Amino acid sequence: MPTEIYKTAVVQLIDGTELYITPLKIKFLKLFLDQFQDVKIAKNDDEAMDALAKCTVIAMRQYYPEIKTQEQLEDNIDMPTIYQILDFAAGIKINEKSEDTVKKQATESGSNWDELDLAELESEVFLLGIWKDYEELESSMSMPEIVSTLKIKRDLDYSHKKFLAAMQGVDLDKQTKKGNAWDEMKARVFSKGKATNSNDILALQGVNAQQAGFGIGLGLDYEDLTEK
Repeated sequence: MPTEIYKTAVVQLIDGTELYITPLKIKFLKLFLDQFQDVKIAKNDDEAMDALAKCTVIAMRQYYPEIKTQEQLEDNIDMPTIYQILDFAAGIKINEKSEDTVKKQATESGSNWDELDLAELESEVFLLGIWKDYEELESSMSMPEIVSTLKIKRDLDYSHKKFLAAMQGVDLDKQTKKGNAWDEMKARVFSKGKATNSNDILALQGVNAQQAGFGIGLGLDYEDLTEK
């Protein structure tokens, strides 16, 4: 089976229209995350669900622009489908059968991009020279795509430097402890700060889990005893 950069899904509107759902492009993810702040400050599940519906309306700008308002969203999509869209769009997982509140599930699931310097990451990817400006970059790339592209770019850059160093008799792996900073940063992001290093099992989430082929949410689960 080919390695996947991210998971996708096909969902149906109430009238049977099919939508192909992929992670949100950065352009829409920024707006989505701004709106998601209302979920974090919601006083109850009704407010949290209302805020999540508003987030989904923003996501519709990518998947189905004909839906422009919350009323149109509610007329065309049921709540289970909304939860499915939130999962594939931004990694927000809601289980209707869970005893936890919707707010708790929403805010404690998914990847936390707050710790990443998005401007720096975009700048590095932009150097590939594929996009005419940052708006085009943000319209065409999702966060999993940026992370995966940067990983390959950095691996290729390092391989070139390693070859040149070897020509001088230098073992660059020993000199630089290759990849530690980048891998540990991803580990912290995908585990929401809980993973201490890239070897921690909590680091196998999000893109890391998808690239490894297994991890938390991909056939592996865990219980956080520190929260009890």
